[in-house]
Amino acid sequence: MYRQKLCLNLSDSYSLGLFDQIKVIRDAGFEEIFICAGSRDMPVAELVRSARDEGVFVQSLHAPFGRCDVMWDESGDKGDEALDELLYFTDICARLEIPVMVSHAFIGFNTGRVPTQAGLERYGKIARRASELGIKVAFENTEGLEFLDTLLTGLSGEKSVGFCWDSGHEQCYNYGRDLLALYGDKLVCTHLNDNLGISDYGGNTIFTDDLHLLPFDGIINWREKAEKLNACGFDGTLTFELKRRCFDGRYDNAKYEKMTPEEFIAEAYARACRFAAMKLTS
Repeated sequence: MYRQKLCLNLSDSYSLGLFDQIKVIRDAGFEEIFICAGSRDMPVAELVRSARDEGVFVQSLHAPFGRCDVMWDESGDKGDEALDELLYFTDICARLEIPVMVSHAFIGFNTGRVPTQAGLERYGKIARRASELGIKVAFENTEGLEFLDTLLTGLSGEKSVGFCWDSGHEQCYNYGRDLLALYGDKLVCTHLNDNLGISDYGGNTIFTDDLHLLPFDGIINWREKAEKLNACGFDGTLTFELKRRCFDGRYDNAKYEKMTPEEFIAEAYARACRFAAMKLTS
């Protein structure tokens, strides 16, 4: 897009093979993609090669997040195994010239866990490895803001450390708290998506509220977000993280499932352009 690069995630929710998605995303108008790696089995190198063959830049790699809770264990093998996995993907990013690795600071709801020095030290090893390799590690706002704050504060001296702002997580996990006001000076990349906020009247947060709707299909005030991004001085790629399929027992994304994958990705580009135009004119 004129004056603004746009990025879309590869996703198994599109009902289209990951390699096939790259060309469709490019043809829709996006200049960049990001890869979400669920495990070491993800063919990251092959996807990067395919993207480059199609003239598409790989903006970031989202590291596995299923064991980010045990990163904070005071002792034991589980925390060290989780660390080893994240270090593996840090090295992958450097080797494949992917400039940013996105990492969750925590995973889990109402676990009773609290940040620990052991967890800060483990994540510190990732930050130092990233610094040595010349890439960024962007910690994302998810559930458990105290863990994110511990990392962004405790590792503020590491040049590799930044913030990945997920607009949807802010709305449904973080009670709409203005995270760009808190961490906008550390902003490295975005995960832009919409949702309907916290569904539970009492405020209980659950993962199925994280709908990853197309922008303007939920309750987020996108004009306000455009203004806040500009206030941060953020002029990087706008990265969108979207989902075509519904969670079991929810029907919020059902209208997307009636679209072909190509139609959904084309609509994603139209919404991305609409938000980008807001940011450029705010």
